[in-house]
Amino acid sequence: MVSSKSVPLLGLFFSVIILAGCAELALLDEESLLLPGFQKSEVVGLVAGFGTTFAALPDLIGMLKRRSSKGMNPTMAGIMGAFQILWVYYGLLIVSRPVIVWNIVAVVINFLMVGAYVYFVRIEKMGSRKVGGGG
Repeated sequence: MVSSKSVPLLGLFFSVIILAGCAELALLDEESLLLPGFQKSEVVGLVAGFGTTFAALPDLIGMLKRRSSKGMNPTMAGIMGAFQILWVYYGLLIVSRPVIVWNIVAVVINFLMVGAYVYFVRIEKMGSRKVGGGG
């Protein structure tokens, strides 16, 4: 009888054997038909990067339209921006144009969000001093 602890190991073992026999099913990274000079993986990376990079843009636009810092978390944007700098470096190491391009754009968006937050907090504090200090 097989113990319950060995079932996951058996599953992993058989999964590795099955996957090892499927090497010829792997997708080849060929030159893109749409963008000559780019590999297919780069085109997919550019499209995927577009979506993930601009996911933060609605928050920035909303903050600029409201002209208020309410509802914005500057810590998250700052941390994301800092780690996206590491992604840019990683992109340079692996020579991946999509990783480099989209993370540079994302760094700019996230640091614009932090800058807008700081700006609006300063304006809100000055506005509250004028309203409260007029007596």
